Amino acid sequence: MSSTPTLFFDIGGVLLTNAWDTGSRRKAAEKFGFDYAEFQTRHEMLKTAFETGRLSLDHYIKKTVFFRERSFTPADFRQFMLGQSQPIGETLEWVRGLRKSGNCRLFTLNNESRELHEHRVKQFQLDSIFSGFLTSCYLGFAKPDEAIYLAALGIASCDRENAIFIDDRSLNVEPALALGLKAHHFEGLDGLRAYLKEQGIKE
Repeated sequence: MSSTPTLFFDIGGVLLTNAWDTGSRRKAAEKFGFDYAEFQTRHEMLKTAFETGRLSLDHYIKKTVFFRERSFTPADFRQFMLGQSQPIGETLEWVRGLRKSGNCRLFTLNNESRELHEHRVKQFQLDSIFSGFLTSCYLGFAKPDEAIYLAALGIASCDRENAIFIDDRSLNVEPALALGLKAHHFEGLDGLRAYLKEQGIKE
């Protein structure tokens, strides 16, 4: 097991906007002119399969939107979905600098569908920052399932005392803490920097 501090970052809400959250889905309904409530019901029924890699992006779009004829194309909708991802503040660039310091190892631990996740990795060159992507679409289960935190430790070969999980949702922080792991509820870059300093991690 590595004795080097290992940070596990959520992506959506910490480094980038969420890939496909409630706000994005509402925007889609407004832009393309379809019923949001009907779409949201279908999304909720398919969300787990979508985020755990059992439903492709194309099939998700077909089942949630193109179960009836539309005035726009699946390609139009897919492009809209991909375009929702944007950096949040300065956190992403700060983490790039943290990687260069060599004072810790960096992984992600996030819930995302395969195609959206891989688009974000390529678009924002996340593979130049992180040593590995521990993502629900690859692991087959999602936060806040305790199993995903334990899997992350095993895959990263990291002892509990050397791991720090960083997430913007308290619901996802709670399981890590319950397992006796270190975790930080992200509410901004300043708070994260202060927390990591307390943990002895130099920038």
